[in-house]
Amino acid sequence: MSRRPEPPVRPAVRVTVAQLQVGTDRGANLEVARDAVREAARVRADVVVLPEYASAFDPRGVGPELAEPLDGPFVTALREEAARSGVAVLAGTTLPADEDEDEDEDEDGDADGDRAGRPRRAVNAVVAVTADGGLAGVYRKVHLYDAFGQRESDRFVPGPADAPPLVLDVAGLRFGVMTCYDLRFPESARRLVDAGAHVLVVPAAWAAGPLKATHWRVLATARAVENTSAVVAVGQAGRGVVGRSLVVGPDGVVGLELDETPQVRTVDLDADALAGVRERNPSLANRRYAVVPRA
Repeated sequence: MSRRPEPPVRPAVRVTVAQLQVGTDRGANLEVARDAVREAARVRADVVVLPEYASAFDPRGVGPELAEPLDGPFVTALREEAARSGVAVLAGTTLPADEDEDEDEDEDGDADGDRAGRPRRAVNAVVAVTADGGLAGVYRKVHLYDAFGQRESDRFVPGPADAPPLVLDVAGLRFGVMTCYDLRFPESARRLVDAGAHVLVVPAAWAAGPLKATHWRVLATARAVENTSAVVAVGQAGRGVVGRSLVVGPDGVVGLELDETPQVRTVDLDADALAGVRERNPSLANRRYAVVPRA
């Protein structure tokens, strides 16, 4: 019989990285997500991070057909597992867009002027679930992936740039949430740090392609160094995406890096070590510019 892992030695915060592979079968995906939370509980983690689109993913493109509401089976199950296990959960999902969220304006200022007959779009979101099963908040992806030949905005509504940052307190550390393409925009990370984040969490389904895995690693490391923050970047595994989840310390040292295959791994983040990096490198205190959301 295997011995149950020892709990983290405080001030460490134990984080489980769940690099999952999911598809369009939402029932099967739900079981994969449940298993990840249960594994996190087995190793006595404080929080588990699932990738972008953990509820359902299609490498040809995710859209409204794979969306479900916050009170649907996926988020409900995560909340139940969190309450049962005492593990907080951060997970990517797809939500239906509200009518007011999906309003477009044409050149004459008429709402929905170019959307007649087109299906309503969805919202690319990350949910934050507390260790007692509460829904702490939802981050709606601000930067949609309209790059490298793809147009996420055809299927998704962007989140409001001026929405309050989503920051979740876990065992003495504050986890700030963004997702995937947001990683290319340093202002997103800095705004979370301004809201008190010590750890930047990046659920992603980072698209594969030339140099894309290199970009993923370099950008995650840059966000850690420039913000003197840990980065937990959790990629989805499978066709069309790179996987390669990594955990980067506030000094830029990569402490965990996975390959392309589905796997679940756990690391401890040392709050005292993070504070020490910020004391030695007070770049946040020395900066001269603020981040202001663009209209």
